[in-house]
Amino acid sequence: MLEYFTLGWNVIEAFVAIIAGWLAGSIALIGFGLDSVIESISGAILLWRLKRELIGTKVERAKELEGKALLGVGLTFWLLAAYIAYEAIGKLVANEVPQSSTIGIALAIASLIVMPLLAWNKRQVAERIESKALEADATETIVCAYLSFTLLLGLVLNATLGWWWADSIAALLMLPVLVKEGFDAVKEAKETEE
Repeated sequence: MLEYFTLGWNVIEAFVAIIAGWLAGSIALIGFGLDSVIESISGAILLWRLKRELIGTKVERAKELEGKALLGVGLTFWLLAAYIAYEAIGKLVANEVPQSSTIGIALAIASLIVMPLLAWNKRQVAERIESKALEADATETIVCAYLSFTLLLGLVLNATLGWWWADSIAALLMLPVLVKEGFDAVKEAKETEE
Protein backbone atom coordinates (compact mmCIF):
# COMPACT_ATOMS: atom_id res chain seq x y z
CA MET A 1 0.00 0.00 0.00
CA LEU A 2 2.87 2.38 0.79
CA GLU A 3 4.32 1.91 -2.69
CA TYR A 4 0.95 2.42 -4.36
CA PHE A 5 0.46 5.62 -2.35
CA THR A 6 3.99 6.81 -3.23
CA LEU A 7 3.42 6.12 -6.90
CA GLY A 8 0.10 7.95 -6.92
CA TRP A 9 1.51 10.89 -4.97
CA ASN A 10 4.52 11.21 -7.29
CA VAL A 11 2.36 11.14 -10.42
CA ILE A 12 0.12 13.92 -9.07
CA GLU A 13 3.15 15.84 -7.76
CA ALA A 14 4.85 15.61 -11.16
CA PHE A 15 1.78 16.81 -13.05
CA VAL A 16 1.13 19.76 -10.73
CA ALA A 17 4.80 20.80 -10.48
CA ILE A 18 5.48 20.67 -14.22
CA ILE A 19 2.33 22.62 -15.14
CA ALA A 20 2.83 25.18 -12.34
CA GLY A 21 6.51 25.50 -13.25
CA TRP A 22 5.75 26.02 -16.91
CA LEU A 23 3.12 28.67 -16.12
CA ALA A 24 5.45 30.53 -13.71
CA GLY A 25 8.65 30.03 -15.70
CA SER A 26 10.20 28.27 -12.69
CA ILE A 27 13.03 25.85 -13.50
CA ALA A 28 13.04 24.71 -9.86
CA LEU A 29 9.39 23.65 -10.09
CA ILE A 30 9.84 21.96 -13.46
CA GLY A 31 12.94 20.14 -12.21
CA PHE A 32 11.07 19.03 -9.09
CA GLY A 33 8.25 17.72 -11.29
CA LEU A 34 10.63 15.85 -13.57
CA ASP A 35 12.31 14.33 -10.52
CA SER A 36 8.87 13.13 -9.43
CA VAL A 37 8.48 11.44 -12.83
CA ILE A 38 11.78 9.60 -12.28
CA GLU A 39 10.78 8.72 -8.71
CA SER A 40 7.51 7.30 -10.12
CA ILE A 41 9.47 5.09 -12.50
CA SER A 42 11.75 3.97 -9.68
CA GLY A 43 8.74 3.26 -7.43
CA ALA A 44 7.04 1.27 -10.19
CA ILE A 45 10.21 -0.80 -10.59
CA LEU A 46 10.27 -1.55 -6.87
CA LEU A 47 6.58 -2.41 -6.87
CA TRP A 48 7.06 -4.70 -9.87
CA ARG A 49 10.03 -6.34 -8.17
CA LEU A 50 8.13 -6.95 -4.92
CA LYS A 51 5.20 -8.43 -6.84
CA ARG A 52 7.52 -10.74 -8.80
CA GLU A 53 8.93 -12.05 -5.53
CA LEU A 54 5.43 -12.65 -4.18
CA ILE A 55 4.34 -14.69 -7.20
CA GLY A 56 7.57 -16.71 -7.29
CA THR A 57 9.36 -15.35 -10.37
CA LYS A 58 12.93 -16.58 -10.57
CA VAL A 59 15.08 -14.20 -8.58
CA GLU A 60 17.81 -14.15 -11.25
CA ARG A 61 15.38 -13.03 -13.97
CA ALA A 62 13.81 -10.39 -11.72
CA LYS A 63 17.26 -9.04 -10.79
CA GLU A 64 18.34 -8.92 -14.43
CA LEU A 65 15.30 -6.88 -15.46
CA GLU A 66 15.59 -4.69 -12.38
CA GLY A 67 19.24 -3.98 -13.22
CA LYS A 68 18.37 -2.80 -16.73
CA ALA A 69 15.59 -0.59 -15.41
CA LEU A 70 17.85 0.87 -12.70
CA LEU A 71 20.48 1.72 -15.30
CA GLY A 72 17.83 3.61 -17.27
CA VAL A 73 16.69 5.43 -14.13
CA GLY A 74 20.30 6.39 -13.28
CA LEU A 75 20.92 7.78 -16.75
CA THR A 76 17.65 9.72 -16.55
CA PHE A 77 18.77 11.38 -13.30
CA TRP A 78 21.93 12.56 -15.04
CA LEU A 79 19.99 13.88 -18.03
CA LEU A 80 17.68 15.74 -15.65
CA ALA A 81 20.69 17.23 -13.82
CA ALA A 82 22.17 18.42 -17.13
CA TYR A 83 18.83 19.93 -18.20
CA ILE A 84 18.38 21.76 -14.88
CA ALA A 85 21.96 23.09 -14.94
CA TYR A 86 21.55 24.36 -18.51
CA GLU A 87 18.19 26.02 -17.84
CA ALA A 88 19.07 27.47 -14.42
CA ILE A 89 22.36 28.96 -15.59
CA GLY A 90 20.68 30.26 -18.74
CA LYS A 91 17.96 31.96 -16.71
CA LEU A 92 20.53 33.52 -14.37
CA VAL A 93 22.63 34.86 -17.25
CA ALA A 94 19.58 36.20 -19.11
CA ASN A 95 18.04 37.65 -15.92
CA GLU A 96 14.79 35.78 -16.59
CA VAL A 97 12.42 36.53 -13.74
CA PRO A 98 9.99 33.73 -12.88
CA GLN A 99 6.54 34.58 -11.58
CA SER A 100 5.65 33.56 -8.06
CA SER A 101 3.68 30.32 -7.78
CA THR A 102 1.21 29.86 -4.94
CA ILE A 103 0.42 26.39 -6.27
CA GLY A 104 4.13 25.52 -6.24
CA ILE A 105 4.53 26.76 -2.66
CA ALA A 106 1.48 24.75 -1.53
CA LEU A 107 2.82 21.64 -3.32
CA ALA A 108 6.25 21.99 -1.70
CA ILE A 109 4.66 22.37 1.77
CA ALA A 110 2.44 19.32 1.19
CA SER A 111 5.43 17.31 0.04
CA LEU A 112 7.42 18.39 3.09
CA ILE A 113 4.66 16.98 5.29
CA VAL A 114 3.92 13.78 3.34
CA MET A 115 7.42 12.60 2.40
CA PRO A 116 8.98 12.29 5.88
CA LEU A 117 5.88 10.46 7.16
CA LEU A 118 5.97 8.15 4.18
CA ALA A 119 9.70 7.50 4.60
CA TRP A 120 9.26 6.68 8.29
CA ASN A 121 6.49 4.17 7.50
CA LYS A 122 8.55 2.59 4.73
CA ARG A 123 11.50 2.13 7.08
CA GLN A 124 9.25 0.43 9.63
CA VAL A 125 7.91 -2.00 7.03
CA ALA A 126 11.38 -2.55 5.52
CA GLU A 127 12.71 -3.59 8.94
CA ARG A 128 9.76 -5.87 9.54
CA ILE A 129 10.03 -7.69 6.19
CA GLU A 130 13.83 -7.30 5.96
CA SER A 131 13.72 -5.61 2.56
CA LYS A 132 16.82 -3.69 1.46
CA ALA A 133 14.96 -2.48 -1.65
CA LEU A 134 12.20 -0.91 0.44
CA GLU A 135 14.79 0.58 2.79
CA ALA A 136 16.53 2.20 -0.19
CA ASP A 137 13.18 3.49 -1.40
CA ALA A 138 12.61 5.07 2.03
CA THR A 139 15.93 6.89 1.61
CA GLU A 140 14.81 8.16 -1.80
CA THR A 141 11.65 9.45 -0.17
CA ILE A 142 13.77 11.45 2.32
CA VAL A 143 15.74 12.83 -0.63
CA CYS A 144 12.43 13.99 -2.10
CA ALA A 145 11.74 15.84 1.17
CA TYR A 146 15.10 17.62 0.79
CA LEU A 147 14.19 18.63 -2.76
CA SER A 148 10.82 19.88 -1.47
CA PHE A 149 12.59 22.07 1.09
CA THR A 150 14.98 23.45 -1.52
CA LEU A 151 12.08 24.16 -3.87
CA LEU A 152 10.05 25.83 -1.12
CA LEU A 153 12.96 28.04 -0.14
CA GLY A 154 13.49 29.26 -3.71
CA LEU A 155 9.79 29.84 -4.35
CA VAL A 156 9.21 31.70 -1.07
CA LEU A 157 12.27 33.93 -1.51
CA ASN A 158 11.10 34.82 -5.01
CA ALA A 159 7.49 35.45 -3.94
CA THR A 160 8.17 37.41 -0.73
CA LEU A 161 11.44 39.23 -1.34
CA GLY A 162 11.46 39.40 -5.12
CA TRP A 163 14.71 37.46 -5.27
CA TRP A 164 14.10 36.20 -8.81
CA TRP A 165 17.46 34.42 -8.87
CA ALA A 166 16.47 32.24 -5.87
CA ASP A 167 14.47 29.98 -8.20
CA SER A 168 17.53 29.16 -10.33
CA ILE A 169 19.74 28.80 -7.25
CA ALA A 170 17.20 26.40 -5.71
CA ALA A 171 17.26 24.40 -8.93
CA LEU A 172 21.07 24.30 -8.87
CA LEU A 173 21.01 23.12 -5.25
CA MET A 174 19.08 20.06 -6.46
CA LEU A 175 21.96 19.00 -8.73
CA PRO A 176 24.20 17.22 -6.20
CA VAL A 177 21.27 15.09 -5.05
CA LEU A 178 20.21 14.22 -8.61
CA VAL A 179 23.76 13.33 -9.67
CA LYS A 180 24.23 11.18 -6.55
CA GLU A 181 20.91 9.41 -7.14
CA GLY A 182 22.07 8.71 -10.69
CA PHE A 183 25.34 7.21 -9.45
CA ASP A 184 23.50 5.15 -6.83
CA ALA A 185 21.08 3.74 -9.41
CA VAL A 186 23.88 2.87 -11.86
CA LYS A 187 25.94 1.30 -9.08
CA GLU A 188 22.94 -0.74 -7.94
CA ALA A 189 22.29 -1.80 -11.55
CA LYS A 190 25.87 -3.07 -11.86
CA GLU A 191 25.57 -4.92 -8.54
CA THR A 192 22.47 -6.77 -9.77
CA GLU A 193 24.46 -7.98 -12.79
CA GLU A 194 27.12 -9.56 -10.56
